[in-house]
Amino acid sequence: MWPISDDWTESFRPQSLDHIKGNPKAVAQLRDWARSWQDGRPSKKAVVLIGPPGVGKTSSAIALANDMGWGLVEMNASDQRTGEAIRQVALRASYSNTFTSDGDYLSVSDGGRKLILLDEADNLFGREDKGAIPAIVELIKETRQPVVLIVNDFYGLSRKSSALKTNTLQISYYRPRANETAKILANIARIKGIQANERTLLGIADNANGDIRAAVRDLESLSLGRESLTEEDADLLSGRILRKDMYDLMGAVFRSNDPSGAHRTMSEIDESPDHVLLWLDENMPYEYRQAGELMRGYEKLSRADIFLGRVRRRQYYRFWSYASDLMSFGVSQARQTRPTDSQRFRFPGYLMKMSRSKAVRGLKDGVTAKIAEHCHTSTARARHDILPFIQTMVKENSALRCNLVNTLDLDIEELAFLMDEKIDSPAVKAAMRGEEDVPVAKAKPVEREPGRPEPSKPRPPKGQKSLLQF
Repeated sequence: MWPISDDWTESFRPQSLDHIKGNPKAVAQLRDWARSWQDGRPSKKAVVLIGPPGVGKTSSAIALANDMGWGLVEMNASDQRTGEAIRQVALRASYSNTFTSDGDYLSVSDGGRKLILLDEADNLFGREDKGAIPAIVELIKETRQPVVLIVNDFYGLSRKSSALKTNTLQISYYRPRANETAKILANIARIKGIQANERTLLGIADNANGDIRAAVRDLESLSLGRESLTEEDADLLSGRILRKDMYDLMGAVFRSNDPSGAHRTMSEIDESPDHVLLWLDENMPYEYRQAGELMRGYEKLSRADIFLGRVRRRQYYRFWSYASDLMSFGVSQARQTRPTDSQRFRFPGYLMKMSRSKAVRGLKDGVTAKIAEHCHTSTARARHDILPFIQTMVKENSALRCNLVNTLDLDIEELAFLMDEKIDSPAVKAAMRGEEDVPVAKAKPVEREPGRPEPSKPRPPKGQKSLLQF
């Protein structure tokens, strides 16, 4: 029975895992993990659902709770998700006995469970969500209830703490095919009494680019005050919805052997040429393995960069068309052989570094402000003259680490930044507890490959040394 709601995405949200479409393997893994709780605590008490928006991750978690008869505690991006808030809501609910949303008592000894759901767990921002990562790690390790994290970028989240990767089960969701999304739309149209043929629904589904939630909302918007839809109605969405993404463009440029199609795809995406340039630069060495192809591709890419530089200097944006032609027509025509590699395209490393450094800059500003206040100096002097020396000393002096935690009131993330360690490293945890004489783990020496000779050491120069060398 479908619940009644004004929002179709909520009205037709799947109430059981059997109704989740497009990711059968992921659903099977999630169901197996839930069943392992019936035999006691599983080896992985938390699961991470990874995938793009609108593919059914949140719906799967809610449907799982319904199938298993579990209660649900949900925290999403609209909630306050500081470390204290997570401990007060999620961690407290995960300890022992609890209640369902209807008020029924759940006893763990009798098999009663409550699902702890952290939606958009990778969207954590500096001071707004201060202390969230340590609280999530604590939740994963100490929970007595099943925990589900929902993320789009798991790599960006897991690099902040190794425990998020080693102590969780990761399940990947992928964009469903257009025909699978069209079947979902056909069922909704039938229930709502909307007449729409298969090609119309397929056009709406294809326009949503694998986002089921967007496809349902498009169907709802087109059906307002109407009893039937035509293919012309579906075509009205093309100017409003982003139909192609960067992965489609990379496939068109590198693997389609159709320069005109690559140029057409580039005109359909809503990205600036500067952004496209970074994607092409990141993926070209993996797609063009022959030296000649790589040379021709980078020659076109470098010329496109020249035009983009002229746009920045002169603010003459008509040069964007020249850059777009070179990055689509030019780079696509650089290939002379048939593409054989089917590996996934890589996200630009430069953009990933800039995104990750945003959180690091926030930590650095916070630590600098505390140092400046304690030393009665400016933040600029604290950042340039004091912070580098403190970062060097805390790596070797465990007593100084403990002293700084108390003196500057550092939290675990700020201390980990100073020590250049992860928040769950033994040295960081010991310093937060006030324990001294815990060394920082040293990096292991790089092992040589079997049969490979040791690198030769530089020989001292022969002959008489000059006076400047003494």
